[in-house]
Amino acid sequence: MIRAGVVGASGLAGGELIRLITQHPELELTFLGGSTSIGKRPAELHPGLRLDLGVTVQPVTEEIADRVDVVFLATPAPVSAELAALLADRVPAVVDLSGAFRIRTPELHDRWYPKVKRRADLVDRFVYGVPELIGDRLVDAPLISLPGCYATAITLSLAPLTLGLGLNLKTVVVDGKSGSSGGGAQLRTGELHPYRNGAITPYAPTGHRHAGEVRDFLEQARPGKIGSLSMSAYGVSHVRGLLTSSYVFAGQEFDPRELQRAYLRFYKGHPFVRVRRHTETLIPVPDPHVVLGSNFCDVTVMHDEDDGRIVVLAALDNLVKGAAGQAVQAVNKRFGLPEEMGLTMQPVMPA
Repeated sequence: MIRAGVVGASGLAGGELIRLITQHPELELTFLGGSTSIGKRPAELHPGLRLDLGVTVQPVTEEIADRVDVVFLATPAPVSAELAALLADRVPAVVDLSGAFRIRTPELHDRWYPKVKRRADLVDRFVYGVPELIGDRLVDAPLISLPGCYATAITLSLAPLTLGLGLNLKTVVVDGKSGSSGGGAQLRTGELHPYRNGAITPYAPTGHRHAGEVRDFLEQARPGKIGSLSMSAYGVSHVRGLLTSSYVFAGQEFDPRELQRAYLRFYKGHPFVRVRRHTETLIPVPDPHVVLGSNFCDVTVMHDEDDGRIVVLAALDNLVKGAAGQAVQAVNKRFGLPEEMGLTMQPVMPA
């Protein structure tokens, strides 16, 4: 068994990690870390987890290296930066769910994460990206930085165009809509139900750090390039799930059928990306409601003949494929396990 620890056990992503680890046939939860919930059991923190796991939340010290083979950091970026410095080279595998090490370029990192001071020598050691795109680089990787939930959906949307077809995309404009769980478990006035219910809140209408993260990754991955990538983000009233709409202007015409075939080819053999036709089900897809509770990302590509743009829609559960599920998927790759192990749950619909 692979011994797993979760730091940030009281948060929403921490709770999802505990849920997924306890149903994984090759992972054993041996450590829970935190600072504000010391001594508490998982069931006290997450009402849905009424399990006697034999562990309580403990302070994080370098001594946890004797108790884990992999540690998941479901902590804010400044905390992750400190813990990574503490645990690197002590724990065989560290998986960071925060933004501390997502952006390699120092200038971009300082722009989007000005309060996150990280050890410079660790930046290039972190393997970044969704498992579908970086594949073998995860095998035996000691340090893994997971993309953000929006960044996962956007990157999976654009990769068949840039990495698959090698296209140079002149302009990409992304519209993102996410449920309230994307903001975490911290109580803020704007997240209270009387304000959130029924609302469409433009919380980042002129920029989002996940757009910078996507561009940084794709610029280094190549072969295709992106001239400009901008994003507007909105909060909507549901709890889980997000949808990104990427409007791509490539400056050339495309056969809609060939675009569909290109996406099918690119994701062949990747079970968690479902390439779909917009009208194939009773309701138009992708839709966050049809992936909730699962590690799937539904992707649809279309061609708008009126203005020549490509429209790519992507939906995922921000707490699973956008966080904890993708973390477990990466660990499966890291330890040479089948990629889908422990993650075969089907979506809950309706939810």
